[in-house]
Amino acid sequence: MRKFYFSVLEGLIFSCLIVSTNAFSSDSAWQSHLKSDYFGASEIIEDESIMTIDSPVRAENGAIVPIRLNAQIEQSDALYIKTVTLVIDNNPEPLAGIFHFTSFKGKADLALRVRLNAYSNVRVIAETSDGKLHMSKRFVKASGGCSAPIGTNLEAAFKRMGKMKFKISPEADYNQSKQLQIAISHPNVTGMQMDQQTRMYAPAHYVRKVRITYNNVAIFWAETGISISENPNFIFYFRPKQKGKLVAHVQDSKGLEFTKTLNL
Repeated sequence: MRKFYFSVLEGLIFSCLIVSTNAFSSDSAWQSHLKSDYFGASEIIEDESIMTIDSPVRAENGAIVPIRLNAQIEQSDALYIKTVTLVIDNNPEPLAGIFHFTSFKGKADLALRVRLNAYSNVRVIAETSDGKLHMSKRFVKASGGCSAPIGTNLEAAFKRMGKMKFKISPEADYNQSKQLQIAISHPNVTGMQMDQQTRMYAPAHYVRKVRITYNNVAIFWAETGISISENPNFIFYFRPKQKGKLVAHVQDSKGLEFTKTLNL
């Protein structure tokens, strides 16, 4: 009887886990409101012909989940990826960010780190220059990312806020695509995190806009939300073609603005 009891109990637990996982991995939130909220009645083609997602199946830390978006086409005047929208279905604020690209970027790959508050589909919707929308998705197992404590002392984090670093690949040929990394020091507070010193919930304060120009021409810009991890970090490509000045301009949700310049 005891053996039977545990067999039944194990079966019930297993069934609950399956139901729980299926609930999180379903497209119900996307189909019921997210798709129409962000894209209205527009047709979205679900395939991986334009962009794919690389992500861990199970992330070690829900507050820092690495995501890589891989373009499947080259950026050209004939056809290029114009806008990429990143949606995390089960986050409190599902719209993680909208990222804009141009035809002279070489390729529209993008690497970043995000927060996941619960097991969720992470989907990327790429809009090409011909107006078509293509979607790819991955199911990622991670949780607690939006409410996880600030990784460092909050007061110290605010003192460093706005500092930025560029890292660029060393190709000598200016006509080649260069990999550019921009690291932004900012706590990106979600409004759901408890300050470990005061035991109070810190009000939301996060990076809202990022704009990067080269010789006064925009090469990358984005609108982001609380789903982007603390200290936002973006890696992408651009083709400089000639020597010039790289400028990053960042604005946060409190209206504070920060600038970083690099001469190439």
